[in-house]
Amino acid sequence: METLITHCAGMDVHQETIVVCAIAGAAGESPEIETRTFSTMTKSLFELLQWLESKEITHIAMESTGIYWRPVYNVLEGYFDITLANAQRIKNVPGRKTDVSDAEWIAKLLRHGLVEPSFVPPADLRELRELTRLRKKQVGGLTAKKNRLQKVLECANIKLGTVISDVFGVSGRNLLQRLMEQGFIDASDIEDRVKGTVKKKVHALADSLFGTLDEHQIFMIRFLWNEIAFYEESISELDERIEQYLASYKEEMDLMQTMPGVKRTTAASILSEMGNNMEQFPTAAHLTSWAGVAPGNHESAGQKKVPGL
Repeated sequence: METLITHCAGMDVHQETIVVCAIAGAAGESPEIETRTFSTMTKSLFELLQWLESKEITHIAMESTGIYWRPVYNVLEGYFDITLANAQRIKNVPGRKTDVSDAEWIAKLLRHGLVEPSFVPPADLRELRELTRLRKKQVGGLTAKKNRLQKVLECANIKLGTVISDVFGVSGRNLLQRLMEQGFIDASDIEDRVKGTVKKKVHALADSLFGTLDEHQIFMIRFLWNEIAFYEESISELDERIEQYLASYKEEMDLMQTMPGVKRTTAASILSEMGNNMEQFPTAAHLTSWAGVAPGNHESAGQKKVPGL
């Protein structure tokens, strides 16, 4: 088998240790193979860097398992050509499996150019990806807290959601704040606390806010109200941080927002996940396959099979 990389290394990365197999040798010669184990502590990662440089390693391959590869990648990035591989694509042949044999197998595959790299965006886009994913989680948490608060209102027979479409709009928040202050709302208070077209629904609002709130339910509403405020503040803080990263990608952001239904938040998520360099996706089919939106193909003996059936 043809040797494409003369000095390479394969890594089997775990939570506490990294097993590294370095292979060095020109094509057609018997290569020198050396395997060492390093700790995943930062000091040991720099020792790993020095050892790889002493072996004149130019290319590295490792599995993209969990999150354990990330600190290793961050330390070695910029010093070597790093290939992050899908674990299923480089699975070892059946037999005696050890960390050492796994590292050597990865190194040998890399030496012969048989490791297909996974897409790893630049450092700034990796950070943007973490922010957009965290924002999505926070939005989900905010929605859950709002739904729970509305359940508490329904249990107290407060039908605010049946009269106004957005309980957490300006008018709804003003009414809820007054409800938390004294446990009930006089009809005379409602008109001063609502805005816009909601003023036409004062009588219906008075009926909807006449419930059976007790001390426990008021406590629950106040608690969830504070939780909602926390989530909203954290989302706002994340938005400010995300905008700092997007300043470098104004052209890409403006272009994506010309697509129907793609707002700024969605465009930021697309950019963070796909990156701005489309050269890693030779065709649109490659991109859809990578994104998981292309149908799979399972054919045997001329018959196509549908997965799961």
